Amino acid sequence: MHRDEPTTRILLARHAETSDPNRFHGAESDIGLSVLGREQADRLGEWMAGEGPSALYCSTMRRAVDTAGPIGRACGLEPIAIPELHERKIGSLSGASREEGWATYAAVKERWIAGDLEATHPGAESFTEIRRRVVPILERLADRHLGETIAVVAHGVVIRVAMVSLVTGLTPADFDRIQIEFASVNDLRFEGRRWTATAMNQVVVPSSSRPVA
Repeated sequence: MHRDEPTTRILLARHAETSDPNRFHGAESDIGLSVLGREQADRLGEWMAGEGPSALYCSTMRRAVDTAGPIGRACGLEPIAIPELHERKIGSLSGASREEGWATYAAVKERWIAGDLEATHPGAESFTEIRRRVVPILERLADRHLGETIAVVAHGVVIRVAMVSLVTGLTPADFDRIQIEFASVNDLRFEGRRWTATAMNQVVVPSSSRPVA
C-alpha cells in the first residue's frame, strides 16, 4: 500500500427506529418510522452535517428513505436511492414478533457463524445472497468517491453482512459480535483495496426498544 493512496470514508448508517420495532421487518415490509425514529433521523442529520459528506445514498425502502431525508436536508444533499440495498428478504418471518420468530432467525444466524453461508429458512435470503447483491455496491461507491466522505443509509442485517465481508480482521464468525442499533453509524475507511472500521455502532439517539435483528 502506498502512502499517497486516497482514503474513502463511508458512514454506513442503519435507518432510524421503525413504528413497530419489536417485529421482524424484512424486504417484504415497507414500514415507516416511529416518533422517536423521526427524532433520531433529525439528530443523525445534524451529526452527519458535521462530517461533511459529499454524497448520500440509501435503499428505496421507506424507513431508509425517511431517515435519509433529514440527513440530506442537513447536509445539502439529494439522497440517491439504490434498490439493491434493501433489507434481507425474510419470507414467513416478516411481521412476526420477536418472541414468535427469534428461534428461526437465531438458528440460521448460528449456521452463518459456523460457516454455512448458504443456510436460510423458506422464502428468505442466505448470507451469500445478501453479500452478492450488497458488497459490490459498496465497492463501486468507494471507487466512485475516492478520497471523499459519503453517507449510506441501509438496514441492520445488510450492514452486518457487508462489514464481516469487507472489513479486514472480520469474518462471518463475527456476525453476532457486531451490534447495529437503530440510527447507528459505522465509520468505514477504504484505502488501497483494504477496508477498516475506525468506529462501529455509534448511536446518535438511543432507541426505545431493542431492535429484533
